[in-house]
Amino acid sequence: MARTEQPLQVAGWANESLELRIEVGRDGMARLTRLAAPCAKPLSRDAALPLLDVIVTGEGRGWSGGRYCESEAGGRFRYAGHSERAAGAAGPWRELRVDLDDPVTGLRAEVFYLIMDAGGAAGGVRTWVRLENRAQRPVTIESATSFLFGGLGTCRDPDDLADLDLLWAENDWMAEGRWQQRPLRGALPDLDRRSLGADPRGCFSLTSAGTWSTGRYLPVGALVNRRTGHAWAWQIEHNGGWHWQVGECTHRSAGSDPGPNRRHAPAGAAVSGAYLALLGPAYAEHHWQVTLNPGDAFSTVPASIAVSPEGFDGAMAGLTAIRRAIRRPHEDARRLPVIFNDYMNTLMSNPTTERLLPLIDAAAQAGAEYFCIDAGWYAEIDENWWGTVGAWRPSPTRFPGGLAAVLDRIRELGMVPGLWLEPEVVGVGSDVARQLPADAFFRRGGQLIVEHGRYHLDLRHPAAVKHLDQAVDYLVGELGVGYLKFDYNIAVGPGPETGGLSAGAGLLAANRAHLDWLDAVLDRHPGLVIENCSSGGMRTDYALLSRMQLQSTSDQQEFIRYPPIAAAAPAAITPEQGAVWAYPQPEFTDDEIAFTMASALLGRIHLSGHLDRMSGRQRALVAEAVQVYKRDIRNAIAQSAPFWPLGLPGWDAPWVALGLRAPRVTHLTIWRRGPRQGTDTGQITLAVPHLRGAPVSATVLYPREAGAEASWDPSPGMLAVTLPRVPSACVVRMAPA
Repeated sequence: MARTEQPLQVAGWANESLELRIEVGRDGMARLTRLAAPCAKPLSRDAALPLLDVIVTGEGRGWSGGRYCESEAGGRFRYAGHSERAAGAAGPWRELRVDLDDPVTGLRAEVFYLIMDAGGAAGGVRTWVRLENRAQRPVTIESATSFLFGGLGTCRDPDDLADLDLLWAENDWMAEGRWQQRPLRGALPDLDRRSLGADPRGCFSLTSAGTWSTGRYLPVGALVNRRTGHAWAWQIEHNGGWHWQVGECTHRSAGSDPGPNRRHAPAGAAVSGAYLALLGPAYAEHHWQVTLNPGDAFSTVPASIAVSPEGFDGAMAGLTAIRRAIRRPHEDARRLPVIFNDYMNTLMSNPTTERLLPLIDAAAQAGAEYFCIDAGWYAEIDENWWGTVGAWRPSPTRFPGGLAAVLDRIRELGMVPGLWLEPEVVGVGSDVARQLPADAFFRRGGQLIVEHGRYHLDLRHPAAVKHLDQAVDYLVGELGVGYLKFDYNIAVGPGPETGGLSAGAGLLAANRAHLDWLDAVLDRHPGLVIENCSSGGMRTDYALLSRMQLQSTSDQQEFIRYPPIAAAAPAAITPEQGAVWAYPQPEFTDDEIAFTMASALLGRIHLSGHLDRMSGRQRALVAEAVQVYKRDIRNAIAQSAPFWPLGLPGWDAPWVALGLRAPRVTHLTIWRRGPRQGTDTGQITLAVPHLRGAPVSATVLYPREAGAEASWDPSPGMLAVTLPRVPSACVVRMAPA
C-alpha cells in the first residue's frame, strides 16, 4: 500500500472570490491542489498534477498519446523555493513564483501566478512559465504548458465529472463567436478506468495555427458544474498559434508514493479527475521547438483563468475584469467615442472626395465623434490594388484637392479623422517589395512566403520596423490622423524559418516583435486610437487587445445575422472594446433601422450606411440611438460585466438577448428575428437573477416609438419584453425606481 503523510502547504491565497493552494509532497513535487471559488467543502488533495508539463526532445511522454499532462520531464521537476510580492505599484495583482528544478536536464522552471485581488463574485489568476537551462549542454524543448491544473471538479466530489459541461467558441469569417456546449462526459467517455487499470489516451482539444489566432476557434473556454454553479473560464493571450485541452487523468495525493508506474491507475490507487492544459505553440501542432543553450531562457505565452460560483456568467465577469486589468491604459476606454466608418455596405473600399463629403456632413449630424476612411484611399480609381499595397500614400486621383482637405473637413465638423491601414502586408506588385531586403519578410525554405498575393513583413528586422514607423508617423504626425484601423486579411502558417529557427519558433518570435512594435507606436503617439481588425474578428486575442483599443467583431453584412455575433462578443472582448457595425440604409423600414442600431448600443458603435441619402425621419431615428448611447448607456459600459438572460445565442435563434450589469444600472438588448416554433405572441421573459427582489424600473430606452414594452416582476426576477413585429429590437434600462 502506498505510504502517505501530510503534505507541506507551500503557498496559498484565499479571499471571498478565490482559493489557491500549492503543496509539496514527500516526493518533493509541487502541485496546485486547489484553484476554485470558495465553497463549503474543499476539494480533495488527490486532485493534483505537477505545476507544468514539458516535453524534451529525446524523452517524450511517459504514456502514449497527445496529452500535455504526462511528459517524462514534467514529472521530474522538484520544488526549489518560492516567493511572493506585490506585482507593481498599481493594479490588483499579487505575484506568486514557484521555482522547480529538473535534475536530469538541468532546467530551472519559474512558474508565475499573478493573483487578482479585486474581490467580488469572481477571482482570477494570470500565469506563465519561464524555463532556463542551467546545465552544461543544450536542451531542446518541444512543448511547455503555460498552465496545468488537475483539480477541475466540484466542491462535493472531484471524482465525479458527470455534472460538468464544457463550453468553447467556434469562429469564422462573418460567423464569429459561435459558442458550443457539451457534457464533459460526452467528450470524455467513461472507460471504466478502475477496471482497465490505466489512464485514457484521449482528450478534448482545440488548436489554432498560423497568424490568424482566432481563424477557427476563440482562445477561450469554460467548464461549468450544472449542479453547483461552480465554473472555470480561461483564455490564452497570444497572437499566434495556441492549444488547449481538457482530459481525464489519475490524480495522486501530494503525499503519496506514485509507485513504479505512475501512468497506470490500478483500482483504489488514486482518484479520477479532469485536467486543463493551456499552451502557446508546440511541436506537434505548430512545428515549434526551441533549443536552449547553457544560460538561455524561454518564457511561455501568458494565460488567464477565472473562477466563480455563479456559473458561466460569473466566470466571464472574472475574465472581463482580468482583460481590463492587463490592458494598456488609454483615454478611449473612458470616453467610448462614436465612430463612423465609410466601409460596410456603403463605400466598400472605394472612397473619393465627392463620395466622402456628404457622408462626413451626415455623420456629424448623427453625432459621430470619429470618422474613419476605410480601405482604398491609397489606390488610384479603378486600380486592382490588392497586390500593390505597402507604400501607404494618398491617391491623387481619388482626392483632387488632396486627402488633407478631406481630413480638414472632418476636423471642422468636430470629429477626429481616421484611416484604414494593413501594416503587416506588402503586395507582390508593390515597389516596397523590391525596396526592402528579403529578410524583412517571412521566408521559408529560402523563399519569400506568398499568401493571397501578399508578402508578410517580419518585424524582427529593423528595415521592416523602419518602413512601418515612417508610414504611421506620416499619417499621424503629418496628416493629423487620430484613429487607425489596423486590418489583416491573410493567414500565414506555420511561420518563417529566418534565423535558423523552426517555423513555429520563428512565428512566435515574429508575433512578439509585432507586439513590441505596437507598444512603440503607442509610446510615440499615446493619444492615437487603434482598432484591431483582421477580416472582421480573425485575431480576437488579448495579446493584441491588451494594446489596441477596439476590436472589430465581424465583417457580417446582413443586419439580421448580426445579433448572435454582437451578443456573444463580450464573452471574448470587454464591452468597451467590442466594435459592432450599425449600418442603416435609406431603403430600411423604421424597425430595421432600429434593429441594426440597437445591435451596437451595448458595445462600441461602428456607424455606417448612406445616412446622406436618408429622409429626415430616418436620420432622426439614427441620431436618437446615438443620443441614447451617449446620454444613458456608454458611461456604464466600462464598469459592466456581461450576462446572457436567454443563454449564449444560437446562430439561428429567433430571440437573442445580451445584458450588461453595472454597479448601479443594468442594460439589456433584446432582438426578435423571427417567430418561435408554434404560436409566438411577441413576448418573451428573461431571467435577471442579480436583481431578484429589487424594486427597479424597466424602461425602454430605444426605440421610443416602436411599440416595445418591458415590465419587471421582482419576486422571481423576471423581465417581460414585448416586441410586436419581426424583425425588431429594443434596449432596456433597469435601475432603482
